[in-house]
Amino acid sequence: MGMEKIPYLGQTLIRWRVGGSTFMALPERGARLMNWNLAMGDGSVRDVIHWPEVASFAEFPKARGGNPILFPFCARTFDRGELGFWRDARGVRRSMPAHGFARQGEFRAVRVDDGGFEAVLVPGDEAKACYPFAYEFRVGYRFSAFGLTCTLSLENLGDEPLPWSAGHHFYFALPWSEGSERGDYLIRIAAGERLRHDAAGKLVAGPALGTVERMDNRELIDTLHTALRNPEAVFGEKGQAGDVVVRLGSETDAPAGAAFVTWTQADDSPFYCVEPWMGLPNSPEHRRGLHLVPPGGRETFTVSVAVR
Repeated sequence: MGMEKIPYLGQTLIRWRVGGSTFMALPERGARLMNWNLAMGDGSVRDVIHWPEVASFAEFPKARGGNPILFPFCARTFDRGELGFWRDARGVRRSMPAHGFARQGEFRAVRVDDGGFEAVLVPGDEAKACYPFAYEFRVGYRFSAFGLTCTLSLENLGDEPLPWSAGHHFYFALPWSEGSERGDYLIRIAAGERLRHDAAGKLVAGPALGTVERMDNRELIDTLHTALRNPEAVFGEKGQAGDVVVRLGSETDAPAGAAFVTWTQADDSPFYCVEPWMGLPNSPEHRRGLHLVPPGGRETFTVSVAVR
């Protein structure tokens, strides 16, 4: 178990080795976990979280890989049908980029040790314009030999309730066995409701899916799985060990209003995103999964990922 610093595109990333797992992250740049790979018993290395080759650091914030942090809101927000805006409790309309501003934001590392890191958002001009409140937002990672736990924490330092509905955008490497295809993998999500988010910001009925689906089913793409009967999404190669388990919280029931989102970019993309969110897209408008932190209060959202 240990950590080391490595130069990367003019930045300094940190690499942790915990058992057979290796994790790489740039805590100061979006608190971004970049890659997780696992040494296998046969001497091979399996990527669990995919990271692409990027030519320069300018490409880093939008790279299709790692785990971008979605804060304060997930996906697109709308104000009365207009994309890229939200309206606060006082009726003030503000801009908001898709997935918020944390993934492209600057963080200050407050803990870096052999077991992970914790970093605090340093709000820049974009954050101050979109979300001009008094708060502290923290991202904390703990790494283990076969998994990780990430806790998002929002403390309200102001005098009015603070809205948020954050999430994760894990880019999982898939397929991971040599010679396998996406159709060889199954995903299990026990959801009572499946929705989509339309072009005007409305939640609409999603596809009719079973609890278990093949991962080459295109109906999974951009589907919101909510009213969860189980806090875990599990996916892996049919008949093989090494499933990935994504878990919302630490209780036996999923947090109220939470969702898993399934998405990939193309049929041949080397990744598949299984995203645990506190709520649904455009939460400030329809309020499904929108959380309010009271003045002086603090709320957390914890997600764990394991290979088993």
